[in-house]
Amino acid sequence: MQTLYLYTTLGCHLCEEAKALAWPLLSEVGYRLQEVEIADDPALMERYGVRIPVMAVEPLSEGLGWPFSQDQLLQLLKAEHG
Repeated sequence: MQTLYLYTTLGCHLCEEAKALAWPLLSEVGYRLQEVEIADDPALMERYGVRIPVMAVEPLSEGLGWPFSQDQLLQLLKAEHG
């Protein structure tokens, strides 16, 4: 099973929305969700701080920054999975 990374931080309501978009897709395309707290790492804060939530299939990749739709997320997952 592949991993979908959700770059997030405490109290991020948009991150909760992004997670809700992702949940129905995960089993459909064979992914599990791993949340990554960016506040614990200055490099992650610099990279993703103004873009969270960010969904990525490769650690530290550009990923898909908010706002995004469920269709856009599905396209990302299928492109990386296939």
